[in-house]
Amino acid sequence: MVVRRLHPRFHTVLALIAGAALIGAGCGSSSPDGEGTAATPDYDRALAGSPPPLAALHDQANRLLPGGVEAYEKRIERLRGYPVVANVWASWCGPCRIEIPYFQRAAARYGKRVGFLGIDRQDSDDAALTFLREEPVPYPSYRDPDEAISAAIGAELGMPDTAFYDSSGELVYLKQGPYETMAELVADIGRYALGAGAAESG
Repeated sequence: MVVRRLHPRFHTVLALIAGAALIGAGCGSSSPDGEGTAATPDYDRALAGSPPPLAALHDQANRLLPGGVEAYEKRIERLRGYPVVANVWASWCGPCRIEIPYFQRAAARYGKRVGFLGIDRQDSDDAALTFLREEPVPYPSYRDPDEAISAAIGAELGMPDTAFYDSSGELVYLKQGPYETMAELVADIGRYALGAGAAESG
């Protein structure tokens, strides 16, 4: 039996093909449980007819708003009557990128009853806006370059974090760390924003 030695370049080609296959296999989902594969929701259709305070958020979709803590807290005040979910994120934060499809879908599903906001922490405007073009959301984010808003809500240890306000404007829960599944986020919206069980039926 004659054994022929393969040219070293052939091994290199095989390695490249195998690597490409592995990368391709991992590119089908932007979330660890495969729930991030869906296209961006049709926000116009999903959120048509929203109450004026929530419609005002949708009109500012993907914008970065100035004003720091004062502007953020005034917005929470203006949203009284509606619960609010505020997500602390940054374009350079890997876990933030993984969980963003959950917030896209949740905002489309509950955005006529719940106010959604972003808090863009320690980010550059260019990078943040590029990210929002890639992963659009139907709500604005407040710039937080000095982490003052994050500190005000107790989100100082890492990212992402998510603050839940009740309809009176009280901060009732701060989720520290990323959401691993859409079901986790839906459960917290039901528990802390809409009342137990309400999110499931929404």
